[in-house]
Amino acid sequence: MSNTKNTSQPQDSPKPQNSQESRTDNDDNNAADHRPRPMEVLREARAQFTELTGMAAESVTSFEQTDEGWSLEVEVLELARVPDTMSLMASYQVELDPDGELTGYRRLRRYERGRADAHRPGGR
Repeated sequence: MSNTKNTSQPQDSPKPQNSQESRTDNDDNNAADHRPRPMEVLREARAQFTELTGMAAESVTSFEQTDEGWSLEVEVLELARVPDTMSLMASYQVELDPDGELTGYRRLRRYERGRADAHRPGGR
């Protein structure tokens, strides 16, 4: 008898003792891999907002992750005027779910492009 094994066949890798734990760990890792990155969320939010409203976001002035997903504040040109400093701008709050899908938006304020915010203690 010989103690040598046939090395042309691949050897089985050791299997985890609890395959349920292994599956859960892999699912958690896959979920983390599919979670959108902040820049992806910003790009997608701007694209979705533009598609829904027809107004392109000129800038994002606020961006944060919340318990419900993401919250952004975007500035848009609502009405172009001449001179440009008289154009009407608007600030919108945009809400997204954890996957970066737009779930709602609302206009916070309108203002002329050339006007600075009045200083108001304690908020907007």
